[in-house]
Amino acid sequence: MRFLKKLITLTLFFLLLALIVGGGALTWEGYQIYREAVSEMPLSEKVAQIRENQNYTPFSSLPETYVNAVVAVEDKRFYTHGGIDLIATGRALFINLREKELAEGGSSITQQLAKNMYFSQEKKILRKVAELFVAFDLERAYTKEEILELYVNTIYFGSGYYCVYDAAEGYFGKLPEEMTDYESTLLAGIPNAPSVYALTNRPELAAQRQRQVIACMVKQDYLTEQQAGAILAEVEQAAAGDENE
Repeated sequence: MRFLKKLITLTLFFLLLALIVGGGALTWEGYQIYREAVSEMPLSEKVAQIRENQNYTPFSSLPETYVNAVVAVEDKRFYTHGGIDLIATGRALFINLREKELAEGGSSITQQLAKNMYFSQEKKILRKVAELFVAFDLERAYTKEEILELYVNTIYFGSGYYCVYDAAEGYFGKLPEEMTDYESTLLAGIPNAPSVYALTNRPELAAQRQRQVIACMVKQDYLTEQQAGAILAEVEQAAAGDENE
């Protein structure tokens, strides 16, 4: 019995050691990828390059409902974490271990911005590690409003639209600041899976995603039940119109 306990203890020790060594190696390799990326173009220069886009939309021009919708559905602890949501990351890690693949991202808005700025969309562990270092740099150098502003100016909305201005203009024929609550909640749901939720593709799937966005906003107190009901009425009206066409 004593021998068995020693064997179990030694096994656990070596497993823990392997995890520490393996994790350290991954962190170092990811750090090297990060250093290579920011040495080619420092963060401040990359941000300046993004802001030079003629269709760049400042935070002040984003409707409050749109901002709240993005946070509610993409990163509900955005205003309280320092670049990484440990709860979401832990949940994603559990799912990935269960599925034996990177099926769940768990990335914060800051991490998604880091990816859009420097890295490919391919789900690789080393890229995720490198992304974390950029995310921490972003959180140190920029405010939450600036990070969110950069994020909506670098995400893909489907149908060839790569920023919030292009998406609002292309889908609704409006400037971002002119979007209604209905349009804001609809647009906020698309980047999760642009090829699926693009309005030119399957509008019924976009509406389904929009309902999820609204539910998240109610749960996080961004919308009252009454406000949500008014938007949902528009969702159902638009869905009925699509079915009649």
